[in-house]
Amino acid sequence: MYWIYNILLIIYWIGLIPVILYRLAFEEGFYERIKQSAGFMPSILMKKIEGKRAIWLHAASVGEIVATSPLVKDIKKSFPDAVVVVSVVTATGHAMARRIIPEAEGIIFFPLDLPFLTRRILNIIKPIAILLVETEIWPNFLRIAKGEQIPVMMVNGRISDRSMSRYMHIKSFMRDMLGSIDRFCMQSKLDAEYITVLGANVKEVTVTGNTKYDQTYATVTEEEKEQLQHEFGFGHNHPIIVAGSTHKGEEDKLFQAFKEILQSYPNARLLIAPREIMRGNDVKALSQKYGLKAICRSTMTEPVHEEIPVVILDTIGELGRLYSLGDIIFVGGSLVKTGGHNILEPAAHGKPIIVGPHMFNFKEIYSLLSSRGACKMVHDERELSEVLQTLCANQEMRDEMSCHCLEVVRENRGATQRNTEELRRLFERFHIVP
Repeated sequence: MYWIYNILLIIYWIGLIPVILYRLAFEEGFYERIKQSAGFMPSILMKKIEGKRAIWLHAASVGEIVATSPLVKDIKKSFPDAVVVVSVVTATGHAMARRIIPEAEGIIFFPLDLPFLTRRILNIIKPIAILLVETEIWPNFLRIAKGEQIPVMMVNGRISDRSMSRYMHIKSFMRDMLGSIDRFCMQSKLDAEYITVLGANVKEVTVTGNTKYDQTYATVTEEEKEQLQHEFGFGHNHPIIVAGSTHKGEEDKLFQAFKEILQSYPNARLLIAPREIMRGNDVKALSQKYGLKAICRSTMTEPVHEEIPVVILDTIGELGRLYSLGDIIFVGGSLVKTGGHNILEPAAHGKPIIVGPHMFNFKEIYSLLSSRGACKMVHDERELSEVLQTLCANQEMRDEMSCHCLEVVRENRGATQRNTEELRRLFERFHIVP
C-alpha cells in the first residue's frame, strides 16, 4: 500500500505545480512555507534545538492548535529541559500557533509526506518523542519514525463518524499505520472504541479527555473585556450576537434572523466570523444585500460607528477572546453539513450557545452541553430566529445556560495533565530522559 500511496502523492504534487508557482509569485510567506515543507528549517530554530532533546507535537490547523496550547504549557512545566517543536499544515494554523503557543521553541510547517523529506527533517530535529494531536496520521512519517525507534503517542485523539467511515475503506492500511503508534490517549470512550476497531492495540488505548476544556488562551479579564467593547463600539448595546466559524450558506440565515432581531432590539449588534477569513469581503457584501451596514475587522481604525450593526471578523486568532463579548453565541459549520466547530470556547466564557443540526464532529461535547441545558439546537432559519428572539427576551434563561456551560467546563478539566502523565510513562518505558 505504501508504494501506491507514494505514487499517488507524487502525482498529486506534480499536478499542483502550477498552483504552487502562482502562490510563490503572489502569496506573501508562501516561499518560506514551501521551503520548510521541503526540509529547510529556519536557522534560528536550528540554533534552539541543536543538541537539545526535542518533543515534536504535530497539529494540523486551528482546532488542533487550540488543543495543543495547554499541552505545550504543561509539557514545558513538567520537562523544563526539553525543547518543544510544533508543526502545522495550514497558514492559519501557523499564525494561530505563533499567537497562542509562545512557549514553543519552534513552530514549523509539516514536511511533505515523501520518504526522503520526512527522513531529512527527522534527522534535523532528532525528536525524543512525537505527539500527534487528535488524528494526524501521515503514513511515511509514522513508518520512518518507527524505523528510527522514535516513540509516537496520539494525544487528545478523536475520530469523527465521517472519518471513521472513510478509514474503514482502508482498514488494513490503517492497522499498519496505527501499529507505528505506541500509545493512544483518546478524548472519549467512543473515540477509544473507534481507534481499536481500526487496528490500534487495545492495551495501548486509554481515555484521557479533551484538552480543549483546559485551554486558557482565550481568557479575558473584565478590564480587557471593557477595552474590547470600546474597540468594537459594543459598550451599550443589547443583544450582542457572536456567530463563530460560519460557512457559506449560513450567513444568509443569520442576516435574515438578525434583521428580525433589529425590529425588536434596534441597538442589537452582530459579530460574524467566517471560517475562511478570505471570505470577509464576500460576507460584507452579503450583509449589505440584506440592508445591513457592515465593516471588516481588518479595516477598523476606530470604534465602530453606532449606525453599523454588523462587524465581520476577518482576522486570525481573535475569535476565542471575542466570544466574551456576546450575549448569545451561534457556532457555525452546523447549519450546513460540515459537522460543526468547537463549542468549548464560548462555553468556557459561560455563554448561551446555539448550533444547527449537523454537529457530528463534536457530537459528544454537544451531547454533554445539550443534556445540561447549556446549548440549543435549531434546524432551520425559522427556528434560529425563534430561539434568538426567546433568548434575547429572557435574561433568566441566558443566565441558566451560562451557569451550565461553566459547570460542564469545570467538571471536565484535567485532560492536559493526564496526557502529560501518559507521556512521562512513555519516556520511562523507552528509557528516555527528557
